[in-house]
Amino acid sequence: MTFLGSRLRHLLELLDGDVAGVYADLGLPDVRPRFAPVVRTLAQGGPSTIRDLAAAIGVTHSAASQTVAEMARQDLVRLETGADARQRIVHLTERAQRLLPVIEAEMAATTSAAEALDAQLPYPLSRLVEEAIGALEDRPMRDRIGAVVVGKQM
Repeated sequence: MTFLGSRLRHLLELLDGDVAGVYADLGLPDVRPRFAPVVRTLAQGGPSTIRDLAAAIGVTHSAASQTVAEMARQDLVRLETGADARQRIVHLTERAQRLLPVIEAEMAATTSAAEALDAQLPYPLSRLVEEAIGALEDRPMRDRIGAVVVGKQM
């Protein structure tokens, strides 16, 4: 029996684990692959709210908030209160600015490696992921499961 969620988590572990290994090889064992889109987005667009950052990198507000909190512990970002006291504005630190060339180089190499992986597969993984996300945004998995449960009760 194959469990889709388990296989997807394993795929992500294979991808992110090796990228994390690259950072460790570069002497940056505390830098996580999920930090790179945040650093690049802030470097290109300047300080941002967590909500806007989440939208820009394509993750939930909760996921962005957790990533930003971990990045703050690693001295990669600092947070300031926004005009609305509930808002937190994310800024890159000097450490993140110094690491930007390394992060940019890693992301370029990772993009190239991902393109090579896509070329090796019968159907590009990057395209499949985008199509799967779109399909699930159109009709969430919960609705799909519910339709099967209702269908079996009839």
